[in-house]
Amino acid sequence: MVKKTRTEVAGYTALRNLVGALLLMGGLALPMALPATEAPVEAEINALLEVVAKSGCDFKRNGTLHASPDAAEHLALKYSRGRRYVETTEDFIDLLATKSSWSGRSYAVICNGVETASGTWLHVQLLGLRNGAPNTVTE
Repeated sequence: MVKKTRTEVAGYTALRNLVGALLLMGGLALPMALPATEAPVEAEINALLEVVAKSGCDFKRNGTLHASPDAAEHLALKYSRGRRYVETTEDFIDLLATKSSWSGRSYAVICNGVETASGTWLHVQLLGLRNGAPNTVTE
């Protein structure tokens, strides 16, 4: 067995403490570096999904029509998988709710026989939510 001097032990302890501190700081800085959805944004996205579900409009996705509750469920699934990219409700609309990540085809919303790009429709609904206005597309 090799005996270590007091200086070698102290140097090893200092190095171990430094590495531990750097790991701790990195662990604390990591969550700050990753975009996290704030609670108010999360609530606003959930409210927008509720508007989608209750709209009574048809949602066209990859050429197939889907009822509004199914569309809301699909968008909620996309959000759960892609929330790391979302910092604002506008990000949710623009990055996750406008086109298929599988085919790249744009989504559309059909209300009262009028087809609108999903991004446009969702932005109008978001403005309505923020202004306390009723659903401006179907009412």
